[in-house]
Amino acid sequence: MNVEPLDADRIGWVGGIESLTLDGKRYFFGFDYSSDLVLSPLIDDQAPMAAYAAKYMTQVDGAHDEAYWSELVADAAECSSLAEPEDCDFLSSELSAGRTTYHLRYLLGAASSWDTGLFEDDEVVAALKRLGLDHDEDWDSVDSCMELTDPDAQLVVARYFAALSDTLQGNWRTVFAPLIDR
Repeated sequence: MNVEPLDADRIGWVGGIESLTLDGKRYFFGFDYSSDLVLSPLIDDQAPMAAYAAKYMTQVDGAHDEAYWSELVADAAECSSLAEPEDCDFLSSELSAGRTTYHLRYLLGAASSWDTGLFEDDEVVAALKRLGLDHDEDWDSVDSCMELTDPDAQLVVARYFAALSDTLQGNWRTVFAPLIDR
């Protein structure tokens, strides 16, 4: 299985392995903890994830072979350096209803390279101002809107999901289609 990198500029970056499950299916991905960026597509098998990491990722001490990465992939199935294990499990039914978690929104931001186009939308900026929330590329404001039922908050949330449709890289958009295409 040949998996292509998300971005040619991220080849050789230092990163670790993380995982999540969607409807009980485990997906692995590379993650750069220092930049809060996703480094790989979602890969649903341990061996191809290890092969991907050996080819496109490094550790602080340099490049490593597939056997080395296989151990990190196996560890990622059990624990995360980003969140508690229960925060890494998602259901399509919840996503289809628009229910997300802080951790998922963080991962989706990292998988979209923290694209800030949402904060250039005049209607989003105006809605955030009316809500008294920071409108200057502050993702916490979007998180706050997730908890509100106000029409302005709902506009921000709808535009956020629409923006993800355009900015998510690789197969992240496909895998999380139940959330984005609802």
